[in-house]
Amino acid sequence: MISVVIPALNSEAHLGLTLSSLVPAAVDGLVREVIVVDGGSSDRTLDIADGAGAEIVKSAPGRSAQLKAGADRARFPWILFLNADTVLEPGWEREVNVHIERVDSGRRRAAAASFRFALDDEGLMARTLETLVSLRASLLKLPSGDQGLLISRALYNEVGGFAPLPMLEDIDILRRLGRKRVVVLNGRAATSGERYWREGYLSRMVGNQVCLALYMLGMPVRTIANIAGRSSDPVGAPVAERG
Repeated sequence: MISVVIPALNSEAHLGLTLSSLVPAAVDGLVREVIVVDGGSSDRTLDIADGAGAEIVKSAPGRSAQLKAGADRARFPWILFLNADTVLEPGWEREVNVHIERVDSGRRRAAAASFRFALDDEGLMARTLETLVSLRASLLKLPSGDQGLLISRALYNEVGGFAPLPMLEDIDILRRLGRKRVVVLNGRAATSGERYWREGYLSRMVGNQVCLALYMLGMPVRTIANIAGRSSDPVGAPVAERG
């Protein structure tokens, strides 16, 4: 029923755990295929994906391009886009089953779904970030790329899929979906805190919010990318999508 699409680039440190969190759903028949879209890894990413039985698709690096390549290859009616350093916590498949059944039966309007954001780190800054991301998802219906995106093929095609952008591709597709077609499930998606340790929590959080604000004010994404000095990060969401 679900194709899982995971963009990856040198993701050996986290990919194994991400894939392991999908096993119960695969055993139950909910997850029918896992597609790892590799942007040119030089580590053991491909070995890990192959050992787990995932289909490997090679793509030019860049998260939006990798997400689109995975979606184009997906064969099942629902697609779950998931970052290579995000682990779905036990029980996630039950909520997803309920969401899909309600949409497919017409009891819920066609809507995409994300999970609650959790950060695999300790301390006040990690909990503060979780709170900020939760508020953004609840109030603005703009969950981050770390929260995953579950969407039916029909709805994905209706809104035009992921646009070829250097960053903010998750926000872009969510804006096209609209607030009424985005649901945040109770299950948690726990994401590595590595990039926050590396860059510093405050620097990363401020950069995220500045880029998001500029986008909401109507600045072109490519201009924002030039200002931020960043392009899309294929391991996970780009700067303004990571919280």
